[in-house]
Amino acid sequence: MAIIGALIKRGASLGQILSKRRGQSIKPVQHQIRTLRWLLRKAQHTAFGQYYQFNDILNSPNPIEAFKQAVPTFDYNTLYDRWWHMTLNQVENVTWPGRVKYFALSSGTSGAPSKHIPITKDLFRANSRAGLRMFFALSRFNLDPDIFTKDMMMLGGSADLEQGNGYFAGDLSGINASRPPFWLRSYYKPGNRIASIRSWDERIAEIAKNAPSWDVGFIVGIPSWLQLMMEKIIEYHGVKTIHDIWPNLSVCVHGGIHFEPYRKGFERLMARPLVYMDSYLASEGFMAIQDRPDTNAMRLMIDNGIFFEFVPFNESNFDVEGNLRANIQTLSIEEVKEGEDYAMLISTCGGAWRYLIGDTVRFTDKRRSEVIITGRTKHYLSICGEHLSVDNMNHGVQHVEEELDVVIPEYTVSAVEVGSFYAHKWYIGCDSPCDSTQVKTLIDNKLKEINDDYRVERASVLRDMEVEIIPVHIFYKWHEHQGKMGGQHKFPRVMKKERFRDWEEFVRRSLVS
Repeated sequence: MAIIGALIKRGASLGQILSKRRGQSIKPVQHQIRTLRWLLRKAQHTAFGQYYQFNDILNSPNPIEAFKQAVPTFDYNTLYDRWWHMTLNQVENVTWPGRVKYFALSSGTSGAPSKHIPITKDLFRANSRAGLRMFFALSRFNLDPDIFTKDMMMLGGSADLEQGNGYFAGDLSGINASRPPFWLRSYYKPGNRIASIRSWDERIAEIAKNAPSWDVGFIVGIPSWLQLMMEKIIEYHGVKTIHDIWPNLSVCVHGGIHFEPYRKGFERLMARPLVYMDSYLASEGFMAIQDRPDTNAMRLMIDNGIFFEFVPFNESNFDVEGNLRANIQTLSIEEVKEGEDYAMLISTCGGAWRYLIGDTVRFTDKRRSEVIITGRTKHYLSICGEHLSVDNMNHGVQHVEEELDVVIPEYTVSAVEVGSFYAHKWYIGCDSPCDSTQVKTLIDNKLKEINDDYRVERASVLRDMEVEIIPVHIFYKWHEHQGKMGGQHKFPRVMKKERFRDWEEFVRRSLVS
């Protein structure tokens, strides 16, 4: 097996080298122009392409500017109401050639009804290519070659998809589990039978029961659900660490939410550290991968069926609810600056066009097209100009974890009225004894240190924050209450007023039950 592993690693390394060589001589913006032209050519005869005259854009000497002038920006609701509803009704050639057989159900963290995101054949292929590139990138990490022969546990939504009128729908992770790429099929766990169990609790129970029969080297999924899975396996078999069950476990590929709040919780379940790789896979497409070990940033997939535009995330371009204003100016990948936050518009081989995906990113290395995710356009607090991002909040929580040696896998924040002023109220999920006043002081001081706007407002109109520490399981009970256990569901780091009231009532009931 060691010989086989060495050969696979050598093949992965060769694939990484060839991929790198292909891209070295081409600037990122050239990749993006090629991608845009390919998208426009493929979709020029669709209803969308004819309506917005893609043929004329293709003949323009500056296709990026022509594209911006001809096609408006869309969020999910406007794109669905005007175009995608026909795709769901099995009309072909709407925003992408052909008829769409699969739809990813996505409600993000807003609590809104499920969105139906088209998953076209071309998008399937693009996602598979991105996954293969991530596999190639593993050759850059210090891994034993034998690991490349081990099983890959991919934890996501149920592979038992909902059947509509001529289509199937489910979590993207469940759709992927129902039809894994050819290069992964012999390594994929827990296998289709268990992955098709609809109940999260029953699915995890089966995974825990069968875990010793698999030689897992990789785990893939959202950190919160991966942690719960490992805790269940350890509890079921009465062992100390996950390595007592999976001695060859070496790699964790995670995504969906910021990993650092979960690191301490993960490490307490391990006999030795793992190699961690971040990924940015959304229902709308595979946006970016971490392809080298000496960074926590991810390289955008600029040559894989996605055209990116970047909107400076400021009050000129977004209202207080995080919605795009009219007549915004977008930037291409060559116009962005490192260290600034941008919302992304994407045009994809799934038939999304100038689509506001809702995430904000920051370039850490423009030459490499590397970014980190800093939050969501609608998940930030700026009641009085404090401009507090999820990235800021994560740093505050990590500071508490480090100072108090505790694990805080979940938290949520909202703005509350304090007389004629406002304050931020935090719910912190922590199962270790800790003092809420101490936690409050640590977070508050850290936010003042890293965010000048917050520091200024705390000295004037923003009152002292409120902190309530609750058991972690209440956050997961909320998921269950919402019917969102497992899969790609994430707890909202920022809650709006009405939803926060529901959450607080739920917490009160849970604490007395």
